[in-house]
Amino acid sequence: MLKAVQNSAARSLALLVVAEIGAMSLWFISAAIMPELAREAALGSWRAGLLSSSVQIGFVLGALTMALHGTADRYDPRRVFSICALLAAMSNALLIVTTPGGDLQILLRTLTGIGLAGVYPVGMKIAVGWTVKRRGLLVGLLVGALTLGSASPHALALIGDANWRMTVSLASACAGISAGLILFARLGPHHVPAPRFSPASLRLAWTSRPIRLAYAGYLCHMWELYAFWAWIAAALSASLALANVEDPAQTARLATFAAIGLGGVFCVPAGALADRIGKARVAGGAMALSATFAFATALSFGGPAWLTIALAVFWGIFVIPDSAQFSALVADAAPADRAGSLMTFQTALGFLLTAVTIQSAPFLAESFGWSVTLTVFGIGPLLGVEAMRRLARATTTAERKTIKKEASV
Repeated sequence: MLKAVQNSAARSLALLVVAEIGAMSLWFISAAIMPELAREAALGSWRAGLLSSSVQIGFVLGALTMALHGTADRYDPRRVFSICALLAAMSNALLIVTTPGGDLQILLRTLTGIGLAGVYPVGMKIAVGWTVKRRGLLVGLLVGALTLGSASPHALALIGDANWRMTVSLASACAGISAGLILFARLGPHHVPAPRFSPASLRLAWTSRPIRLAYAGYLCHMWELYAFWAWIAAALSASLALANVEDPAQTARLATFAAIGLGGVFCVPAGALADRIGKARVAGGAMALSATFAFATALSFGGPAWLTIALAVFWGIFVIPDSAQFSALVADAAPADRAGSLMTFQTALGFLLTAVTIQSAPFLAESFGWSVTLTVFGIGPLLGVEAMRRLARATTTAERKTIKKEASV
């Protein structure tokens, strides 16, 4: 019986991971095809930024709407995932018949973000239904899938080459296949309805010190993460051009795929480590390394190509493994009946912030250069290290008080 449950869990989680990768390939498709779009439509910084930041806005709108409605609680989350993946796939596919960088494309990217709001959070809900004790590892696995999916547009762009419409079509096909795959997964034995969004719960985001620090760390993390994912290919391409690399755009795409993809792989051991030594410690360590490589990449800009690529890849490895731990930290610190609302609000704030950093990056690069822009990216995780240090110390103190209290009984 136990073996049958384990086999079912392995099969269902494998299907979930593959479906997550395929659906999330839509997220940064505009960043992956930006060189071709810019040449075809002569896009300015504002339009180029909107094609990526509109996905973030759509995600926030979709996540809050579904949380208020309780969509994943009222209906089978696998079907919610499937329908939302199809919506995102169709919105993305329509890019090929619309004017590059036009208002309709920006609207379609917003609809894509709304659809993806029913993929990533709902996928997380499906995943945690399979375990309680090893949620750090399991959430890390799913964030790794999200990261690999976010990297895949750059690989698809290498296949599509100069034909950006082929790249868009390939990503849409991947998301469409994912919509079918998820229906073959099962729900785990710990699957229960998550609490609906409750505005009254949000006071704890400020009044509870552990939750406040977890929010602070998450916002510092999100300041950097999606700006890095959206613009590192453009930054590398500019740096490699200064280093006289042949076909800098293609080399930058390959390096970006490696940087983001390897980060996804490292989410899994980071999640396992967090279950052992503490989520705040792992998150703080990852942010310290991420900030270090952000500043190092900025300093190497325009220098030897191998050095800039290597530093950017290491940056990509450490920019994401902390991501899964912030939601887990909120879940650990919050009352069980309010955790869902607080995690929803945390995610909404984080993705609103990413819309600002993604939209601002091309203007910063145009005004001050990519070296300064990459340095600005690194400020977020640097500040986040202090928040995680305080949270780790507070957690240790609370654990000691609990042990002392139990010993005196």
